[in-house]
Amino acid sequence: MDPVQNPYAPGAGTPPPELAGRDDLRETIRVALERVRLGRASKSILMVGLRGVGKTVLLDRMRTDAESAGIQTLAMEAPENRSLPAILAPQLRQALLRLSRNERARELAQRALRGLAGFAKALKVKYQDIEVGLDFEPEPGLADNGDLELDLQALLAAAGAASKEAGTALALFLDELQYVEEEELAALITALHRTAQRQLPVVLVGAGLPQLRGRMGRAKSYAERLFDFPEVGPLPPEAARTAIAKPAEAQGVRIDPDALERIVRETRGYPYFLQEWGKHAWDVAEHSPITLRDVEEASRAAIAALDESFFRVRFDRLTPLEKRYLRAMAELGEGPHRSGDIADQLNREVTSLGPTRGQLIAKGMIWSPSHGDTAFTVPLFDDFMRRIMPGDDWRQ
Repeated sequence: MDPVQNPYAPGAGTPPPELAGRDDLRETIRVALERVRLGRASKSILMVGLRGVGKTVLLDRMRTDAESAGIQTLAMEAPENRSLPAILAPQLRQALLRLSRNERARELAQRALRGLAGFAKALKVKYQDIEVGLDFEPEPGLADNGDLELDLQALLAAAGAASKEAGTALALFLDELQYVEEEELAALITALHRTAQRQLPVVLVGAGLPQLRGRMGRAKSYAERLFDFPEVGPLPPEAARTAIAKPAEAQGVRIDPDALERIVRETRGYPYFLQEWGKHAWDVAEHSPITLRDVEEASRAAIAALDESFFRVRFDRLTPLEKRYLRAMAELGEGPHRSGDIADQLNREVTSLGPTRGQLIAKGMIWSPSHGDTAFTVPLFDDFMRRIMPGDDWRQ
């Protein structure tokens, strides 16, 4: 079939043609934002889930929904080795400039912009990656102490006051939140706590890997009372079928039932993999309907594509010992696995592998579902490790 008309969209954060199975969570976010806008109590929401479940896509769609409803939004991603002030300041400046065009909120928004100028100048010594345009001179004493926890409270309070005056809310959409340093997470939690206490319309909608829950709790013990942590997982079978079948039907293409079931089974319902299998099944098929034989051939192509991109880019960031650690996990199966069992596979003491395990958690490759357990954050990565490191040479 014509590859130009292929409706499927595998990619990092690429919106799928059909966002299936996420309506309830989108509605939860909508209600939370509207309650905050009205000055009513509502928790911030942090979505957690493995790689490939569509957290980034979902976060982007929720932000678009919020903007359509008149909410002021900040779109941020927390890459490794970048400070929270550096990613927050430019986005906050844009939101405050938009608020400053509101006649009722102009004065308060300009005061918040003065606070942002003081915030950036005072913290530049510690967070040298802050780069933001300054539209006003700092206001002495406003968010300029050089202490992130104190200054972020003052800055978000000023921004929240401007948002309240404008009859809107300020929503911080922050992806890959697990990469934010715990000291900076603590400052953000404290600032959100303070704005909630003052009934200011500021809310965080974040997304991250499953270890985010533990990181938030370590940063501030009361975090669990400020946030809800909905889990974003693979799609249930019916939603997974819809995600594949509906885009094809929109192009006048059918998929045989047994072919559709094979895609759902191969992908385990993970949205990213559904798009990958859908793309290759379309390209393999000569005409409608897409058959089981087409999907069987497409599976080989999809796995090869994942090995060269989705999996390989993560594998290439690992040290030799980290690769061996993950290969030992893969030898045990999908997981989760006890740390002692992994150490036994490598003929090492558990304590000697502690730093390696910690590095892999920091890189977002594994997480700990419970004390002493270890699991992959990337679905199907155990299969990839067995393919990329076959045999027993990795044990040496």
